[in-house]
Amino acid sequence: MAGFSTKTFMKHDDYCTPDSAWDAIRHLIPPDSIIWEPFYCDGKSGTYIESMGFKTIHKKEDFFTYEPEEYTLSLSNPPFSAKKEVFTRLKKLGKPFIMICPSSMINTQYIRQLFSDGGLQIVIPRKRIQFIKDGKESEGRCNFDCFYYCYKMDLPQDIIWLEK
Repeated sequence: MAGFSTKTFMKHDDYCTPDSAWDAIRHLIPPDSIIWEPFYCDGKSGTYIESMGFKTIHKKEDFFTYEPEEYTLSLSNPPFSAKKEVFTRLKKLGKPFIMICPSSMINTQYIRQLFSDGGLQIVIPRKRIQFIKDGKESEGRCNFDCFYYCYKMDLPQDIIWLEK
C-alpha cells in the first residue's frame, strides 16, 4: 500500500500485500485482464500478480498524475491514509478496480456519496489479511478487518463472502 515518496506515507502506509490476499480473489479477476497495480511498496505485489498469469503494469509512478495507456483493471492495496483521494481518482478514471481497504470505510460519507449511483461491490475475506512490513508479516497481527472494494467488476453478487 505504499508507493508515495512523502515521509508521511512512508511512515504509516508502507505495509505490503501478502500473496495470499491475491490468491483469495484470483477467481474473481477476468483471465484476460491487463492489471495496473498502481501502489509499488516493495514491488513484489506486481511480480506476484504477473506470476498468476496476468499481464501487469507495476511501476514506481505517482498514482495521482500517472495512468497507463492500456489497462483493464486496477488491483491494489492503496495507502490507507489517502483512501478518500485514491477512491475519488479511481471513480473519475471510470475503469474497474479491486482495492483492499479497511472494512470501516464502507460507513464513510465520502464512499456513500461517491458510489451513490451504484457499481460498488464488496468481497469479504474469510480471515484478516496479515500485511507485510519490512519483509515480514505484521508482528502483532493486524488488528482490523479489510474488504476488497470492487467497482464495475460485474460480480455475481454485491456482497461475496470468501470461503478460503
